[in-house]
Amino acid sequence: MKRFLLAAVLFCFFCCAQAQPSFVRDSLDTYVQRAMADWHIPGVAVCIVKDGKVALMKGYGVSEWGTNKSVDENTLFGIGSNTKAFTATLAAILDAEKTLSLDDKVQKWLPDFKLYDPWVAKEATLRDLLCHRLGFETFQGDFMYFDSDLTKAEVRQKFGQVKPLYSFRSRWGYTNAAFLTAGEVLAKATGKPWNQLLQERIFSPLGMNRTVATDEGVDSSANLSAAHTVVNGTVQKIAYGRLNNMAPAGAIYSSVMDLSKWVQMLLANGKVGDKTVVPASAIGQTRTPQSILGNGGHPFNKAHFALYGLGWFLEEYSGRKIVAHTGGVNGFVTSVALVPEESLGIVVLTNTDANNFYESLRYEIMDSYLGLPYRNYSGIGYQRFQQTEKAQQDWLQKKKDTVAMNLKTQVPLTALAGRYQHPVYGWMEIAIKNGKAVATFQHHKGRYATVEPLGGNRYLAQFNEALYGNKVWPFTIANGKVRSVTVTVADFVEFTPYEFVKTN
Repeated sequence: MKRFLLAAVLFCFFCCAQAQPSFVRDSLDTYVQRAMADWHIPGVAVCIVKDGKVALMKGYGVSEWGTNKSVDENTLFGIGSNTKAFTATLAAILDAEKTLSLDDKVQKWLPDFKLYDPWVAKEATLRDLLCHRLGFETFQGDFMYFDSDLTKAEVRQKFGQVKPLYSFRSRWGYTNAAFLTAGEVLAKATGKPWNQLLQERIFSPLGMNRTVATDEGVDSSANLSAAHTVVNGTVQKIAYGRLNNMAPAGAIYSSVMDLSKWVQMLLANGKVGDKTVVPASAIGQTRTPQSILGNGGHPFNKAHFALYGLGWFLEEYSGRKIVAHTGGVNGFVTSVALVPEESLGIVVLTNTDANNFYESLRYEIMDSYLGLPYRNYSGIGYQRFQQTEKAQQDWLQKKKDTVAMNLKTQVPLTALAGRYQHPVYGWMEIAIKNGKAVATFQHHKGRYATVEPLGGNRYLAQFNEALYGNKVWPFTIANGKVRSVTVTVADFVEFTPYEFVKTN
């Protein structure tokens, strides 16, 4: 009997070991640790779900740079826009239960809902909100909304005043304020706030006991990773994003332990054991293509299209359907990916907002399970990142050198001082401090940009927060007077410019 039992244990061990691809079994730790050193990532958490079970769950590094606080399976990370799949799933649940319809007009539930074009506001549906097809450019308006002192009501009011760059349903454009609005629709339809719905319908049934969806929950959580960025190769701890006013778009903090339960349920078509947590029809709704992104593509492997469902990116990759999303928020970038045909789920959480490793590791793990060759995505990505960083540093140094040349400007620096107004954002103010012009913003306390002359009407703006970048701002000057300035920020925040008109 003992011999039989020993043989059975050895057979089980052998089969389990063989079930994991060699990359995961033999190389993952080395790969992650090397990448953390390259990318200057303090901490990483990884989870792989396969065939209904957790195949791997592990933390690496530290939750706060300069400490010995180890990342483990319960460490909370900001998951950013991976929040969107939760919001869309909630909506699909309510659709399946006939509490509302995904094709309800938004104004049915929010009569005060407005967009720049009143006809679009009248015709827009909940589905439109959840698949980014209102006509906005990707991230349009986000500089106003995120990490600002605006309330939800104020964000919605300003959202209604922003002129979309494109026509309604003509193209896909990632719109965070649309997900805020969707969360408000769910609250109106049920009489319960978005975060309470999440707790009752998803978090609690799945046992996601540490996951939080509000700033208050973050402030009171233990084993919470700090937020970090990297500037010129140096890791810096930064403040958490304050996202209550946009919570349904990106406010959740979670761990690989809790997200493993979310992923297992999704791969089981909504079930946990014999219990249905999310109707299969709701899962199907979120994975049904709604918006076209393009033909897709991959540097090595076959990928033929890229689409968007409800809160999920959808792509064909090496003959499989991939359901995935990423999340980026102050100090964190993360990835959640599902390969339903392979019963495979991958979660990667990192605690800096300055790396592409979170996606590299996802593809490396995915390829290993699909029997594709090892590509060293992180190494290739880091080389490209270094090239981009060097180009940006060279660009900034040239601009600083130009500032040092004291080139002639159209007006003296003091002429820039005063208040400027944007019709939607509000005011920006430029004051002269210690011989430099400093721009501050009405809805972003503590954020400022130092504005230095490059000659003529062009000025170098350097933000005090690395996330917002360094940009050249052109001023409009006529008859020796400053009329306006075109303000831009880092693409990570928003692509579109803001024209502030000088009022005094």
